Amino acid sequence: MQELITFIAKSLVDTPDEVRVTVTEEDETILVDLAVAKDDLGKVIGKQGRTARAMRSLLTAAAGKEDKKSRLNILE
Repeated sequence: MQELITFIAKSLVDTPDEVRVTVTEEDETILVDLAVAKDDLGKVIGKQGRTARAMRSLLTAAAGKEDKKSRLNILE
């Protein structure tokens, strides 16, 4: 899942070197923290949060294969 979010985020931003993805697991929940450059934050979130919502949907589908829940945090 880390590779999935990393690939999507690096494809969206202008400075892909600053993309950082951290994955931790708590019980049956996979927590994914995504950090990007301040100038790229809007590109990752998208208009009205559509891009972030789409990434969360993909993450939910990937976590569902492992019978787990997921949560994506976009850090500033």
